[in-house]
Amino acid sequence: MRALISVSDKTGIVEFAKELNNLGIEIVSTGGTYNKLKEAGLPVIGISEVTGFPECLDGRVKTLHPKIHAGLLAMRSNPEHMAQVKELNVDLIDIVVVNLYPFKQTIMKPDVTLEDAIENIDIGGPTMLRAAAKNYQDVSVIIDPADYEQVLSELKENNRVSVKTNFYLAAKVFNHTAYYDTMIANYLKDKAGLPKYPDTISMTFEKVQEMRYGENPHQAAAFYKEVGDNSGMLTGIEQLHGKELSFNNINDTHGALELLKEYDEPTVVACKHSNPCGVASGKDIYEAYTKAYSTDPVSIFGGIVCANRVIDKATAEEMSKIFLEIILAPGFDDDAFEILAKKKNIRLLKLDNIERKQPETAFDVKKVSGGILIQDIDNKLLGDELKVVTDRAPSPEEMEDLLFTWKIVKYTKSNGIAIGKNKQSIGVGPGQVNRIWATEQAIDHGTKQLGADAVKGAALASDAFFPFDDCVEAAAKAGITCIIQPGGSVRDQDSIDACNKHGIAMVFTGMRHFRH
Repeated sequence: MRALISVSDKTGIVEFAKELNNLGIEIVSTGGTYNKLKEAGLPVIGISEVTGFPECLDGRVKTLHPKIHAGLLAMRSNPEHMAQVKELNVDLIDIVVVNLYPFKQTIMKPDVTLEDAIENIDIGGPTMLRAAAKNYQDVSVIIDPADYEQVLSELKENNRVSVKTNFYLAAKVFNHTAYYDTMIANYLKDKAGLPKYPDTISMTFEKVQEMRYGENPHQAAAFYKEVGDNSGMLTGIEQLHGKELSFNNINDTHGALELLKEYDEPTVVACKHSNPCGVASGKDIYEAYTKAYSTDPVSIFGGIVCANRVIDKATAEEMSKIFLEIILAPGFDDDAFEILAKKKNIRLLKLDNIERKQPETAFDVKKVSGGILIQDIDNKLLGDELKVVTDRAPSPEEMEDLLFTWKIVKYTKSNGIAIGKNKQSIGVGPGQVNRIWATEQAIDHGTKQLGADAVKGAALASDAFFPFDDCVEAAAKAGITCIIQPGGSVRDQDSIDACNKHGIAMVFTGMRHFRH
């Protein structure tokens, strides 16, 4: 038997090759792998001895030769193949151990050039892998050091690797080469200016973890990350304490984190089922948390809390008074961590560079029956300019409240309404089938929780336009003094007239934020 070994990841390769040698298997190798095996004292045949042709073009051409690929692709059960390889003096290759040039590691370097990336596109490696995998009935092909043990075990026991194992290994190969090619295609697509939405699209992700289940216990699930720089992203978190994150934990935290990134000053976002239930900014993170908590102390129970400043002792003491699923922050003071880590069921997550937003090239992907919908992420807040459409313009304080609240409604499920004042959410009405119900819910919540005075003088934000003036009338009745909404309804004037009648200032953003 003969094995061809050419690996970029040399983990365990010397030990594996020694075992093959002990089994009497001849080893052929190339380049750096050849040198490493030779240094270990193993008898190794250089690839040029097999092909009769030197490695050339700075190593670009080593294994692209009929004596290699005929040895891989010849079907042992086909008499014509066997006769032909004998006639051509081709030795069969029974085991291929190959992993590819580190393209991913190369493109993740901050100073990488296009030339460097191109040089790290493996040509011979994927070709050998695909050839060996195609002929899995006769050839064992290994890309993962984790599979060395299984292959050796079967060789020692049966003097061959089973077809079942070979088929498993071949399937891993095609999954791996698809991932590798997709990385290259997406990198070059961006560099070459190909359309963002081409006729065909491939995406590649790396598994972070398998999950106990998905949204519901009967649904299997896993968490994957994009290839590239994940600093500041949810996939870049460091879990400091608590049990493994669930599917719903991750999904809910995503919504809270994306909203948090809209704010620069000390801010806390509390979230439940992907909807904000308490949002506040303050002079420090303690004030921000206490304000966010007071907005809705019922919904925050068992919820997600994200903060954009390090959690200190005083804030931790307040947080520890209730059950929280997750606290995510740039860090925790030693005293704060000690306090919170006493709670067995809380998950403490650290995220560096927490203010970093998703790149503009990012996609938002939704699964639908038989396909997917892909769109740009909603990474804008306002249109070209705010337009005051009422007789009265907002005061500077009202404008501050309007913009604060507009950020909240952007991350509220549609139909969504948010009410805010003094850098604090007052009431949120998410996910209603009509806008007046969302408005009434937000007003009702704010009134019951914080009192009618909290709603009076507050700002109201709507994620989409008002089709009727009923929301304005409800706002006026509650004492709300300013409104922010996209505008664009054929009946905008009805709402404008209603605002003027009640002395409410209203501004149009020119930008809608549906969130389904």
